[in-house]
Amino acid sequence: MNKLIEVLINQYRGQKQIFFSWDAASWHASKKVTEKIKEINCQAYRKQHNTPFVELAPLPASAQFLNVIESVFSGMAKAIIHNSNYSSTKQCQLAINSYFAERNNHFQVNPQRAGKKIWGKELSYPVFNEAGIFKDSRWR
Repeated sequence: MNKLIEVLINQYRGQKQIFFSWDAASWHASKKVTEKIKEINCQAYRKQHNTPFVELAPLPASAQFLNVIESVFSGMAKAIIHNSNYSSTKQCQLAINSYFAERNNHFQVNPQRAGKKIWGKELSYPVFNEAGIFKDSRWR
């Protein structure tokens, strides 16, 4: 996670702020990640490196359907890993790399917004509510 954060703050150098939205996986809220974000959000660090302020926007637990990355990796797992029988780790890695290369190429040639299938079909009006815990069997 720290490496990903470094890559993205460098890629968006010069921007005022960057948001990270991720699920409730333990490594997203690890002590090392928390310390790294505190370090890079320090005014002196940001001024020296011209990097954006990192704002965290965690997704609620049990809301994987909101996580675009979860959707991408789920698709990869179904297409590449489930019911597979690779003769080596290298073969599996090549299949995963090929899957992402083809997928990324497709979306570069045919750009579109993610999430159009669920946006506007929320179970309630999409306003933040700390007490709101919305569950529906179709999201399980």
